Amino acid sequence: MTTATQTKCACESCHCMVSTESGVQKDGKYYCSEACANGHPDGTGCGHAGCECHQ
Repeated sequence: MTTATQTKCACESCHCMVSTESGVQKDGKYYCSEACANGHPDGTGCGHAGCECHQ
C-alpha cells in the first residue's frame, strides 16, 4: 500500500499542494502555511506564488 505524501491544502480557497511531512498540521488537516491553518486572521493569503487564497 502506498501512502500519500502530498495533498491539497485544507484551506478551501487555497490551491497549493502541501507535503504531509513538512506542512502545518492542525486538527488532523494539512495546510501550506500558518496563515491558512489559522484561518487568515489578519486577512493575508499564504504568500505562495500564483495562489490568491483569502482574497
